[in-house]
Amino acid sequence: MSLQKNVIANYLGQGWTALMGIAFVPLYIHALGEETFGLIGVFIVLQALITLLDLGLTPTLNREMARLRAGAHTAESIRDLLRSLELIYVALAVVMIAVIWLGSSWLANGWLRAEYISPALVILSIKIMAFVLATRWCEQVYRGALQGMQDQVWLNGVQAVLATLRWGGAYVVVTYIWPSIIAFFVWQGCISVLTAIILVYRTYRILPASARMARFSVPALREIYGFASGMFLVALLSLLLTQADKLVISKLLPLTQLGYYMLAATVASGLLQLITPMNTAVYPKFTEQVARNDLDGLALTYQHSCEWMSAIIIPPALLLTFFAAPVLLAWTGDIQLAQSVSALLALLSLGTLFNGLMNLPYMLQLAYGWTSLTIKVNIVAVVLIVPTIIWAVPRYGAVGAACAWLALNAAYLVLTAQLMYRRILPAAKWPWYRKAIVAPLLAGSLTGAALLAVLPVPSSRIAAAFTVLLAGLCLTVAVVCALPNVRVRLMLVLSATFRFRTR
Repeated sequence: MSLQKNVIANYLGQGWTALMGIAFVPLYIHALGEETFGLIGVFIVLQALITLLDLGLTPTLNREMARLRAGAHTAESIRDLLRSLELIYVALAVVMIAVIWLGSSWLANGWLRAEYISPALVILSIKIMAFVLATRWCEQVYRGALQGMQDQVWLNGVQAVLATLRWGGAYVVVTYIWPSIIAFFVWQGCISVLTAIILVYRTYRILPASARMARFSVPALREIYGFASGMFLVALLSLLLTQADKLVISKLLPLTQLGYYMLAATVASGLLQLITPMNTAVYPKFTEQVARNDLDGLALTYQHSCEWMSAIIIPPALLLTFFAAPVLLAWTGDIQLAQSVSALLALLSLGTLFNGLMNLPYMLQLAYGWTSLTIKVNIVAVVLIVPTIIWAVPRYGAVGAACAWLALNAAYLVLTAQLMYRRILPAAKWPWYRKAIVAPLLAGSLTGAALLAVLPVPSSRIAAAFTVLLAGLCLTVAVVCALPNVRVRLMLVLSATFRFRTR
């Protein structure tokens, strides 16, 4: 499967899945009530947190499946590894269910503060929730395997259909069949079981045939231990770095300031949705080329992918940086709120942009199995950034925390990249900086500054929406024109489309 098809499939599939998760939220609130919907919110938060329990196994399996395509595994060895990880996931899923069931009473009465829902209903919801979370967690092993084998077009198509069934079907059930939060979680459980069955079937169908049955293998686990443990430490340190600012603000500033900061952080984190599909597509491709020792092909794939990443993330990030207030006004319709949050959004968006530009270099490190650089850099970052935030927030408020986030990611872009290129693709360093970083950032920044100087400040929601659309279009054109490979590719596509229509 081509890299281009995987990238397109990831953006379409993951975009649709995210849309389904958002689109039905107002409908659930209307059907179940705000307090009952709070249980769905708890479910979504817990679903995000359990990814830390992955212990680095999913990206590890992803990498090993990509290495299978390059001949680094036999059919027997890869099936043994998959079976070993399956058994670990199932065992931990059982433990997860048991822990949540045992703690369900405390969660219902000691953590959640329900005013109108009976404690018995909350406890039952939590118990069903435990089963759903455990099942969804087990899906990760097969999702990682399919991504590593680059079966991403099929995977995204199936996930889009299942996401529609998961969220749209739940709305139909709770609205027309069984108007209860229990019905919502039962439906989620049914779809999760269906998803697991489909992913298991697909994974084993496309794996190479083996002369014997797969079995649990300690040597297979021992071989991946170093990489998996490194990935777990990276995830843990990343969690500390991304949540430290919010924890400090919640402790040192009024709740209103935390609300402003969370709003800005939520909008800025939307940029990450533009990064993940590209990462998912290129990571197994990088890994396969590394395993084949195809350094020329790797360098070409890397440079082109970095330019496309810049084309995708720089325009919206600079839009949020230069036109934060119009974006917020167009979205919320509240001028005062837009003014209060705009500075935070601009700083956080620029920091997230720098973070996003470092994602493909990070994928390249993982393709080589090199996790120690990120671990060491993140340890230093935690040691420096947490005290900095604690010092800055009392003096400069939430803006101090946002500046710390920006400084952290600027350091990644300038310093960490230097360390990486000393060991991996050293000849690609300056072309990467020049073509994928400096040129598009300079073109976009100059365009953004010029637009900011000439466009009137919008005072209404409609005017703000027009400003955002115009600025977004101009920024996209400017950035694309500064990226040679992207520009040439798009011109070829437009030329072919025009010739087809004129026939």
